[in-house]
This record gives sequence, C-alpha cells and structure tokens, in this order.
Amino acid sequence: MKVVVTGAKGQLGQDVVLELARKNHEAIGADREQLDVTNETSVQAFISDIKPDVILHCAAYTNVDAAEENEDAAYQVNALGTEYLAKAAKLVGAKMLYVSTDYVFDGTATDPYETDEATKPIGAYGRTKLAGEELLKKNLEQFFIVRTSWVFGVYGQNFVKTMLRLGAERGEVGVVHDQVGSPTYTVDLARFMVELMETEKYGIYHASNSGVCSWYEFAVEIFKQAGMKVTVNPLTTEQFPRPAARPKYSVLSKKKIEEQGLSPLRDWKEALAAYLEEVKG
Repeated sequence: MKVVVTGAKGQLGQDVVLELARKNHEAIGADREQLDVTNETSVQAFISDIKPDVILHCAAYTNVDAAEENEDAAYQVNALGTEYLAKAAKLVGAKMLYVSTDYVFDGTATDPYETDEATKPIGAYGRTKLAGEELLKKNLEQFFIVRTSWVFGVYGQNFVKTMLRLGAERGEVGVVHDQVGSPTYTVDLARFMVELMETEKYGIYHASNSGVCSWYEFAVEIFKQAGMKVTVNPLTTEQFPRPAARPKYSVLSKKKIEEQGLSPLRDWKEALAAYLEEVKG
C-alpha cells in the first residue's frame, strides 16, 4: 500500500516509516518541510497529488507544558491539522489513522480506561488532541484512532533518555511516584499501527506496552536494566510542580486489541530492554 506518514521525522514517525518498509509498503514520509498540516490548501494539494491508500497521522504538538501557554498553536496542529487531513483522505478514498493520547482522560479512574469511556481532558494538550479525534469522526465515517501513553523511542527526547542522562550526571534523581500508567516503545506502537491499517477493523484503540508502573518505578527499572547505580527518590506530584496538570492514573485497557484478534504489545520491561539494546546498537 502507498502510505503517507505525517510527522515522519518525529520520535514515532521514524519508526513507523521503518516498519512500513519492513512490511513492503511504500512509505511517503512528510515532515513539516514537506507538509504544513495547519495549511488546508497545502494538505489538499499534497494528498491529492500522492493519492495514498492510507494516511498515518503522527504529526502533533506534543509539548504538554508549552500547550498550556499556547493552546491556539496546539489546536492548529492537533485539531485543525487532523481535520484537514481527514477531508483530504475522504476526497481520495484513503484510510486514516490518528495517534491520540491518554491525556484525553482526567486520570481519576482506578481501573484501566476502556476505549468507549467518557473523555475529560484536564489540560490544553488533552483538549486539543480530543478535538482532533472529534473532527476526524465528523469528517470520516471509517477511521482508526490509536490512543497511547508514555512514549519512548530512539529518535526523540523522552523520559528514558532524560533519566539516563541525569543519572549519569548526578547519581541521584527525584521522580514522581503518584502518577501511574504504561510506557510505550515506538517500535511496538509502529508495528501495531501498521498491522491495524492493513485491516478494516475501524474504531478507537488503546495501544501501550502491557503492564503498569509509576514514573518512579519506571526510573528504577531503567537504571536496573542499564546497570547504573543511581539513587531514585520518590516525589509527590505536588513536590514537582509543572505548568500543565498530568492525569494521576492513565492506564489504558487493551481489551479491544485482543477482541479484534490483533497482536498485543509486549510487557513494558521487555520493551525497555529492547530499546536499551537498540540505543547501544
């Protein structure tokens, strides 16, 4: 299949392009230079020219704290960019997959969030990503939405890289222990996205690596696997204030992946080990 990947130079986008090549699809990577998703005319022209079979929409405004200060800029990319691509997809008859986030939920749950659970974002980033979901649904009858969480990969800045750097520099770090979720390795997420786009199993999916941890437990495991002696001090969210509120509990239920007979993502500790191997590579 001929597949356009937006945000192709981003942390997830690069692994998606590699996975498409591995599965013998024709990947057309579009980054900001090739495609400004906030410009409707450019989006229409680009998609009409290429006529892809599928659009994998990985481009996003992901700076959670900056979004609080500049919600309009985040909305342009996350919401309007998604709408323009959905309209263009409809014109050429392409399937479309939009990558969304655990931040569409408020984090007050105690059980994993199901795909049909009520959304209630607590910050600008979550609001703009949810707006993208809604505009996609408004413009396309059939679509894929893949919500994910705590993403890490070789090609971008992420928690794992930050911990390894700070651990090496300081020998001691403080990490919040009262925010719980599931890490997601971009290689595994990319595999799932490509497997999903090859089907007609439309709808909303939750995709993260299996297992649950706090950021504190994630950090402890990173240093353990990396063989680094680093003291990790547990902090409360209140001790580590940030401009944007984070959901305290953002575990996503992967039940739908199993129900649809798709491949579940492996345990996050296994994924972390694979990532650390890849980084060494």
